[in-house]
Amino acid sequence: MSPGAETRSDSSQPESALEASLTACHTCHQLVRIDQNHQQQKLSCPRCGSAIHPRIHNSLLITWMLVGLALVFYIPANLLPMTRVVGLGQTQEDTIMSGVIYFIQSGSWYIGLVIFIASVFVPLLKLTLLMYLLVSVQRKSQWRPRERARIYRITEFIGRWSMVDIYVVTILIALVNLGTLANIDSGPAAMYFATVVVLTIFAAKSFDPRLIWDNIKQEPTQ
Repeated sequence: MSPGAETRSDSSQPESALEASLTACHTCHQLVRIDQNHQQQKLSCPRCGSAIHPRIHNSLLITWMLVGLALVFYIPANLLPMTRVVGLGQTQEDTIMSGVIYFIQSGSWYIGLVIFIASVFVPLLKLTLLMYLLVSVQRKSQWRPRERARIYRITEFIGRWSMVDIYVVTILIALVNLGTLANIDSGPAAMYFATVVVLTIFAAKSFDPRLIWDNIKQEPTQ
């Protein structure tokens, strides 16, 4: 047995992919070898040509900025009117929550529930989970990395369903055409809400889940 093999077998900590000068492509998951000064390299995947980053540069800072902006826009998205109906000399404005209450009181509670989950609960849940992941990485937490990685995948998946309210408003504007009797338009909250959704999507993309594993002290193999 070679001395190098003995050193590796006696090591208490198995090598990580980064320590072994390996990294994976974000797009096609091809494993690519890098050298020790990988931070100064501009690599591309030999399979799909995508740019390769051993770790996303300033991942935590960028994600915190996007999450903070999303929280700021989340407030007017829920307080300002989402729809504005003008008809017969009267104007009616509805926020997301007033629309949810209307559907519940009119007997269409399932529609109100869908709008509440997609437009209120999901964006807030996604922001909360992202902040939890950010704090856990910054505190170098070693608690349940598999579960935290799963939380990240769930967070990234549910983000696309946050646009339901915008879809509803768009469909209403397209379908409701009462000429001079009434007119329905999107309110200022629609822009803020769409901004929140876009910011949370980019925040999830900017967070590097590999950071979860960087501080994990693995047990030696038997």
